[in-house]
Amino acid sequence: LCQYLEEHTEELNLQDAKILEIGAGPGLVSIVSSLLGAQVTATDLPDVLGNLQYNLLKNTLECTAHLPEVKELVWGEDLDQKFPKSNFYYDYVLASDVVYHHYFLDKLLATMVYLSQPGTVVLWANKFRFSTDYDFLDKFKQVFDTT
Repeated sequence: LCQYLEEHTEELNLQDAKILEIGAGPGLVSIVSSLLGAQVTATDLPDVLGNLQYNLLKNTLECTAHLPEVKELVWGEDLDQKFPKSNFYYDYVLASDVVYHHYFLDKLLATMVYLSQPGTVVLWANKFRFSTDYDFLDKFKQVFDTT
């Protein structure tokens, strides 16, 4: 996903774009997005936010136009309280290799749908490991226009 963003920066118009990364983990995609000029909100579970915040600051402070923000996001939980649609709009929702705990996939899809408004582009990169990954892809294609 990082390579795709870098190779398509102009086409994607990432300068000042509002990006939310789902399941940011250590934050590489968020770091690259920030370095490419985007306004980034990196999200993940509460227990990884400290490491995520550290990595983002270490790699973007005084190097980017917009300092990335870190927010807690548990898929499918408290979305309307933590990300009210009236206050939050994202040009892009990014997800890289987040399909692995298969009992959370319905919540992941619901979260992607919730965070996407008209005009939002979801860029999702994933390695398919199990046949159930394709079931998720089928559900994803029922909700989103895909390329």
